[in-house]
Amino acid sequence: MNIFVKKSTLNRKIRLIWDFRGPEAQEIAKHHCVHLKEFSEKENLNYHEISSKLISEMYSIAYITVDESDMTTYRDALKPHRGEVAK
Repeated sequence: MNIFVKKSTLNRKIRLIWDFRGPEAQEIAKHHCVHLKEFSEKENLNYHEISSKLISEMYSIAYITVDESDMTTYRDALKPHRGEVAK
């Protein structure tokens, strides 16, 4: 295994995502972002972006974009519904 390839993959940004459905989904997603920011500040963890996105009238997401090296800390503590490599 090439150590340089393995090391470079840890520099990726990972987006951890929470899905919210229903008529209040957008407001719940926005509020979830408040808790994501509070957690990050309390635990003194780095992040690139915290935001919400309206997907449809009945579906919104909240997400946080973090370095891959910090992903397991966030994942284990916050239990996101899913994740993806951020572009």
